[in-house]
Amino acid sequence: MTERYPDRWEADVVLSDGGTAHLRPIRPGDADSLRVFYARLSPESIYYRFFSPRPKLTDREIEHFTSVDHDRRVALIATIGEEMVAVVRYDRLPDRPETAEVAFLVEDAHQGRGLGAVLLEHIAAAARERGLRRFVASVLPDNRRMTRVFREAGYQAEQRFEEGVIELVLELEPTETSVEVMAAREHRAESRSIQRLLFPRSVAVIGASRAEHSVGQTVLRNLLGGDFSGPVYPVHPTAKAVAGVRAYASVLQIPDDVDLAVVAVRAGAVHEVVEECAGKGVHGLVVVSSGFGETGPEGRASQEELVRLARAYGMRVVGPNCLGIANTDADVRLNATLAPTMPGRGPVGFFSQSGALGIAILQRTAERGIGLSTFVSAGNRADVSGNDLMQYWEEDPATKAVLLYLESLGNPRKFARLARRLGRRKPIVAVKSGRSTQGVPIGHAARALTLPDHAVSALFAQAGVIRVEDLSELFDVAQLLAYQPLPAGDRIAIIDNSDSLGLLAQDAAAALGLEVRPRLDLGPRAGADEYEAALAGALGDDSVDAVVALFTPPTIGGYDLRVPQKILRLAEGGSKPIVATYLGSKGMPPDLRVPGPDGTAAAGSIPSYPAPEDAVRALAYVVRYAQWRQRPPGRLPELADVDRVRARALVAEWLDSGDPVRAAPDQASELLACYGIEIAEGGGGVPTRIVTMEDPSFGAVVSFGLADETAALLDDRAYRLGPLADVEAAELVRAIRTAPLLLGHRGAEPVNVAALEELLLRVSRLGYDLPEVARLELNPVMADAAGAAVRGVTLRLERPLGPRPELG
Repeated sequence: MTERYPDRWEADVVLSDGGTAHLRPIRPGDADSLRVFYARLSPESIYYRFFSPRPKLTDREIEHFTSVDHDRRVALIATIGEEMVAVVRYDRLPDRPETAEVAFLVEDAHQGRGLGAVLLEHIAAAARERGLRRFVASVLPDNRRMTRVFREAGYQAEQRFEEGVIELVLELEPTETSVEVMAAREHRAESRSIQRLLFPRSVAVIGASRAEHSVGQTVLRNLLGGDFSGPVYPVHPTAKAVAGVRAYASVLQIPDDVDLAVVAVRAGAVHEVVEECAGKGVHGLVVVSSGFGETGPEGRASQEELVRLARAYGMRVVGPNCLGIANTDADVRLNATLAPTMPGRGPVGFFSQSGALGIAILQRTAERGIGLSTFVSAGNRADVSGNDLMQYWEEDPATKAVLLYLESLGNPRKFARLARRLGRRKPIVAVKSGRSTQGVPIGHAARALTLPDHAVSALFAQAGVIRVEDLSELFDVAQLLAYQPLPAGDRIAIIDNSDSLGLLAQDAAAALGLEVRPRLDLGPRAGADEYEAALAGALGDDSVDAVVALFTPPTIGGYDLRVPQKILRLAEGGSKPIVATYLGSKGMPPDLRVPGPDGTAAAGSIPSYPAPEDAVRALAYVVRYAQWRQRPPGRLPELADVDRVRARALVAEWLDSGDPVRAAPDQASELLACYGIEIAEGGGGVPTRIVTMEDPSFGAVVSFGLADETAALLDDRAYRLGPLADVEAAELVRAIRTAPLLLGHRGAEPVNVAALEELLLRVSRLGYDLPEVARLELNPVMADAAGAAVRGVTLRLERPLGPRPELG
């Protein structure tokens, strides 16, 4: 029986060199494309695939290869433009229904671009969906490229040598190694694709109008004014020159290679431009044109077609409706933006989804004296996203801290995974708008979030992301992270020459949970020598982790101009962060700045805040991040008594009809037993509630709280992504505001917290292993000194629409 064409298996993929390709199931109509593809193959590639010379395929073979049932026989092809460049297929073995033979073939010109690994990942996902457990592959010993792809895939592989052929057996169950291999391949490919955008050797501005202040001319003048290191080519249908630079009627007429195209034509003409860029071999597009998804359904369809065309021809797209991109590297000097102000060189990478807000963001960044490494405004975020930039910034030596202004999250679970990895090396500070609605701006290629905003904040915190309230706080935290070291703890010293300012700082620190060492009020007449002695003492005190230095001019008379030099000298090369409120300055004032090569602030510069509360709040954010980074990442404990095979069989049986199922109590008990969880009767203690649910954006999400009306009224629930590591389960129990009731509040006997943690670990593993578990609620779970007893359970099962977000 032939299954319906599985369009969910279609995907745009990024290759190891940063280019893109389109993957989809093969169709009978691909017969001619297959013939042309086969004709381009070398005799060696044909021999390695079929173990014999075969100059061409017969009509019968063509029909066999292109006519599949998408179940017993599956084939996926990779296309670039209209050309087929690779094919992978499996055929289920009749005598072993859970096993299939797999083989793939990549055109010689595209070998070495990672297509084999990508094809294997996608065909394996399709096979698992069809109930297959393993692949077998027959490979000639000389075909080292093929054997390397299989061996490096990370699957559990057996190897047998029979009759001059290597037979590889690959178990399809994802392992920790195979997931790591897939993530590493994805990281390299997406990082490379962004690098190609940010380091172009040449730029074409398509739509470079001669009209003053037009979009196209503005980008062109910014490129020229920024002294871009390569050639810039204006493209205009009739003009001989624009802004004094020779123009071309089409990008195809440019005599030399073009790496990056900035598109500033009307929306209706963009698709034609994309096809011309494809013909020219352009690597990437920055579409500043508006008139796409933000205009409604028709514009959304045009936007989707734009991205489909670009990816099909191997190009990434920034935008549309975006401000542009910039790279301050001295070897590039790229300002392909509409912004009149570009900050200097610095250690901060900035991603903004808003084009309109981007100009204000760059202006405020420059005003504060914060330097940028790179800047990307994604506009409607139809293709390039914050996830892509995080992949790039993780390895970028010029970026020390990452700033994100987010209006939507395209793949939140992937965002959390990438942020957790990046955050261990570099801090991420984010503003996420839409707190009150969790909606998505018109035009963004993303779904609205369904979790409450405080749950999203908790998931950000789990991944180490510093989520701040607004743009002012974003810059407050950024200027500290960019130029000062991380604190070792939460103990701060406050040095001031105004008792009022000192008390404000002390109150703010106490409210934010920081430990204040005895405050040093130097008095209004304090000068450089007094500040030097006090600061030296605080920096040399092992009981101090950070210093807040407050300096305001006295009400009568002048002040000692040597104070900032003394502070800078002591701070130079230090291991403790210093923040200041210096004469009400905001940002990186020249008096407190260590000058870099181009005059911008360098490491060791001291950030200043107009009010002491701002300084302390920024420091508190950074303290919490430093504590997260110091915390061991934890481990996923081995749960030896878990029977995943039986659990999956039960779920498949109950969902056999395809309709959602509200499980009966005995069914819920049977599934819980597969994970070592029993339902008990009786028992007292503190009633708690544990939930795991399949969120369409985040995947498996676990929540914990007390099971009473007060907790429900206050929405006192803590959230984490599953599966939980051991330290995350411990944090989850203690994250709710009513946690003291579990820990021995007012002399009460503490409950067995370890039993609650183990139950959370098991529930989170169940939810992660079984995406069909739409919602599992254990309520109440009675916790006392003896343990944690599950008294009630509700379970709803539903077949998911597709694979988990991070593996989609």
